Amino acid sequence: MNLPHTAASDTGKGLLAALAVVFFWSGFNIVSRFGATASFTPFDIAAIRFGVSGAIALPLFLCLVPRQDWLKHAVLALFGGVGYCTLVYTGFAYAPVSHAGVFVNGGIGFWTIAIMAFMTGFRIPRQTVVALLLSTSGLLLIGYESLMLNRGGDEWIGDLLFLTAALTWAVFGLLTRRWQIRPQLSVLGIALFSAVVYLPIYAWCLPSQISGASWGAITLQAVYQGVVIAFLGAGLYSYAVQKIGAGEASLMLALVPAVSAVGALLILGEQLGITAVVGIVVVSIGAMLGALPPGKLNWVAWFGAR
Repeated sequence: MNLPHTAASDTGKGLLAALAVVFFWSGFNIVSRFGATASFTPFDIAAIRFGVSGAIALPLFLCLVPRQDWLKHAVLALFGGVGYCTLVYTGFAYAPVSHAGVFVNGGIGFWTIAIMAFMTGFRIPRQTVVALLLSTSGLLLIGYESLMLNRGGDEWIGDLLFLTAALTWAVFGLLTRRWQIRPQLSVLGIALFSAVVYLPIYAWCLPSQISGASWGAITLQAVYQGVVIAFLGAGLYSYAVQKIGAGEASLMLALVPAVSAVGALLILGEQLGITAVVGIVVVSIGAMLGALPPGKLNWVAWFGAR
């Protein structure tokens, strides 16, 4: 008798978790931008993230995760940890953060829906397709000036890396839901296995400028990248995927560039053009539509039937 209430409660919790991820990832853009101008290479930032999160995760992972599940956690780390982060941080060396907002956050929704469509024989609810189109259109409007008016010779490399990173995160989200890995455990596996794979390579051959950074800058990156994003961000995204679905959670991430733009206006005084404002409205509508269970809005079905 309490099943409908329980389902509604789970949906609400999933939406709150997804919204929290939006705000965490919006802060990630700002912190990463600061790191890029504070004597760090992209490889330094990844090393700080994996070093801190891996050290925290090691004893907890060994105590809480059964050995028969270690392989699954290693696969999740390959996609949602070292693979995703390495691609994103390397992309920052070629393209600005605004491009990451469009191609990563928009790409995650695109790839997730595309993979789900392929796996289900292209039976995707019309409401989800409309939400994806709205979110993508809004993201392109938000990033219009950066994408269209200030093209650099190598920016396409960064954009391609961002799109590939979005694919790895989409696979991570889908595998987490398929394997029903508890969010609390998935973040431990990502942190530990990413550190095991990445840190030896970083120490051996990747360029570093971390010795010239201040302790304040290192601490900021360590806390935000190694704790907030590695544990809270990844864990809450896994939780949201299991509660509301991979497609719905991924479409919510389209709000990240919009929230980042508003935060830049309020905190940094960066002005928004009319195109960006329209984009924020459009992407917000698309994200909210995508987060609702299919069939909740009758006008979508009515519009598609016209």
